[in-house]
Amino acid sequence: MRVKKIEDLNVWQLAREMVVNIYRITKNKGFKNDFGLSNQIQRASVSVLSNIAEGSEYGSDAEFRRYLQIAKDSIGEVRAQLYVAVDLFYIEQDEFELAHSKAENISKMISSLIKYLKGEN
Repeated sequence: MRVKKIEDLNVWQLAREMVVNIYRITKNKGFKNDFGLSNQIQRASVSVLSNIAEGSEYGSDAEFRRYLQIAKDSIGEVRAQLYVAVDLFYIEQDEFELAHSKAENISKMISSLIKYLKGEN
């Protein structure tokens, strides 16, 4: 599958929005004082975006799938770290639910794209 412009992929657009949201919520008072968690969730969210983009640059579906799997692993990290953030009261429950729901949606979209690239439509 050749991607003409990564910006045209809906999953990449949503991942980009997620990164902005993660950076926004990590500026919350409690969250920003927890440098380790804040840094980790930021890096994981950027990893999702970056791996989708990087994988799309390769010429083969197999390589693209490999990078998409890395992006899927990273979105799992984001989801887990959101639980930590809400459990520690760094973010409100409604913020958690919105961010987690978006992360789940991105995960499902990545899974669908992997299946498509495998020919498992």
